[in-house]
Amino acid sequence: MGLSDLRAQATQRTPRQMVEHLRSFELELKFSAGIWFFTPPESRFHAKYQPEKSIEQRLDIAAGLAADGLVGVEAHYPDEVNEENLDLWKSFTAETGIRLITVIPMLFRDEQFEWGSLSNPIPEHRRKAIDRTTRALQLNRELDTDFAVVWPGIDGYENPLGVDFASMRARFADGLVEAMDAVPGVRIAFEPKPYEPRGRILFGTTVEGVLLGRQVEAGLTDPANRALLDDGHALCCMNPEIGHVLMGHEDLAYAFSWPLAEGRLAHSHWNSQPLGNYDQDLNVGVVSPEQIESLLYVLKMHGYRGHFGIDINPERMPVDTAIRISMDAIRAANDRVNEFDHEAILHAHAHPDETRGWIEAYLVRARASHPDRLTPLPRPL
Repeated sequence: MGLSDLRAQATQRTPRQMVEHLRSFELELKFSAGIWFFTPPESRFHAKYQPEKSIEQRLDIAAGLAADGLVGVEAHYPDEVNEENLDLWKSFTAETGIRLITVIPMLFRDEQFEWGSLSNPIPEHRRKAIDRTTRALQLNRELDTDFAVVWPGIDGYENPLGVDFASMRARFADGLVEAMDAVPGVRIAFEPKPYEPRGRILFGTTVEGVLLGRQVEAGLTDPANRALLDDGHALCCMNPEIGHVLMGHEDLAYAFSWPLAEGRLAHSHWNSQPLGNYDQDLNVGVVSPEQIESLLYVLKMHGYRGHFGIDINPERMPVDTAIRISMDAIRAANDRVNEFDHEAILHAHAHPDETRGWIEAYLVRARASHPDRLTPLPRPL
C-alpha cells in the first residue's frame, strides 16, 4: 500500500467549511482485528474457557468474517507471524483479500525484556529489542503493510525513586530512531498505555505519544526519512486504543484530537473500558457508548481514513460473535453521527451563551426511539 498520506488530518477549517466538510465526508468503516485474541490468552486468575487455536485455525475464523466487513488483520513478530509461516500469511491474504495491515514487534513478553525493551538499561537486552524492531519493520516492508504498531508494555517502572526518567525515555526513542533509519519509509504507529503490566509505562498518555513522535522524528537521519518529513509526512505516528485512553482517565475525543491535529493518527484500536480500572478489552459499545459517538465525530471532523482495529478479549463468547458485535456497534454509532444536525451543533458550540443545554437536549432526542414523545426542541439557528 505504501505510505498513506495523513497530512489532511491537520487541516484547519472555518466554521462554514467545517459544516460543509461534515455534510460531505463520511468515515469509511474499514475493520481490522488482532489475530492474538482469536485464541484465549493466559490468565493468572482462571483457566482458559475456550480451546487454544493454531494460527491456521485463527486465520480460518478471520476468513469467515470477510463477508461481515473484516478487511485487515494484525499480528506480532515473531509470535504470530515469522519467517517460518510467511507463506501461510501470503496465501491467506491472496485467497481471502484480507490484508495483513501491521507486523508488530513483540517487545513485552520475553524473559529478556524483564527490565524493558528499547529502554532496557542492560545493553545486550536493549540490542535484542532494537534488532527485533528492525526485523519487524523489514517484514512490514516485505509484506506491504501500512505501519508497524509499537507498544512499550514492559518499558516502565514501579518505584520512581532515583529513576533517570529522561535517560529512560531517550533510550526508547533512540532505539526507535535506529530501527527506523535502518528500514526507512516504514511508519510507526505508537500505542500508549498508562499502566499494566508495569506499574507505570513510558509515554503512557496520548499527548506523551505525540511528544515521542516529535522526539523520534527529530533524531531520524536517513535521507529517505528526512525527505518524507520535509514533505510534511509524519513517520512516528499513533495508534491510540480506547481502553488504554480511558485507563488514563482521558476523554476519547479530546485525546484523539492531538495526533489528528498533527496528521499523526495512523490507526485506531477499538473496545470499551470502565474509566480507570484494569485493561478489560470489552466489546465495543458495552461501556459508555456516548464516548464512541464523540470519538467518531472528531474523526469525521479531521477526515480520518484509517482502519478501525478491533482489539478485544472475548473470554465468554466465540471470537467471531464478539467481532461482529463490535463492528455493528461502530456502524450503529456512525449512522447516528452522520444523521446529526452538524450546522446546529457547531452553532451551539460557537454561541454557548445563547444555546444553554441545547446540545444535551438534542442528544437525548437523537438517541431516543420515539423522539416525538419528548418535549419539542427548536433549532438554535
